[in-house]
Amino acid sequence: MKRKPTPTTSAPTPATSALSAHARAPIRLTTTSYAVMALLEMLGEATPYDLKQALEHSIENFWPVPHTTFYEEPARLADAGLLSQRQEPGGRRRKRYTLTDAGHDALRAWADTPGSGPPQYRDEGMLKVFAGADPQAVYAGRGDWHRAKLAELEGYLESLRTVPEEQRAGQWRGAQATLIAGIAYQHQMIDMIERLIERD
Repeated sequence: MKRKPTPTTSAPTPATSALSAHARAPIRLTTTSYAVMALLEMLGEATPYDLKQALEHSIENFWPVPHTTFYEEPARLADAGLLSQRQEPGGRRRKRYTLTDAGHDALRAWADTPGSGPPQYRDEGMLKVFAGADPQAVYAGRGDWHRAKLAELEGYLESLRTVPEEQRAGQWRGAQATLIAGIAYQHQMIDMIERLIERD
């Protein structure tokens, strides 16, 4: 009697698509997907407006996200079973989202995959300088912008230090690390602009 071959299953690729028991079809996960899920992992439950506010004070400091796509993403992830959704019974009857176990697993699979793509540096001022513009004229006001952003990030970090240690070591660990990196980046940008202007 011929033996039946043992069925094999292929390992999923690191979090590029997701399909849950409640989903109708697999969806492709993007950096916007992971931004939404990462914020929900920190916030617990949120409306799309709550997520947008949190995005502007955190992720957008180092990763720009199109707002139209961002607003639509929670519903798309909920359809795939990566988020749960409930509607408020009264008032504005807003939709509130939370991360499901499947969403948490997809987020962790992506975040824990080693490495990342190279950073994308885009600076219109630098393009103007390359084209022959006077660096002092281009960057005269930029130093003030970076100093204001530096003060903003330092304020966030100071506020975060009031959070209990166990939370900072848990769901707020990533936020704290990116704030430290953002503060270092703003210092470097201020130094670069001062050197560029002085050299000219």
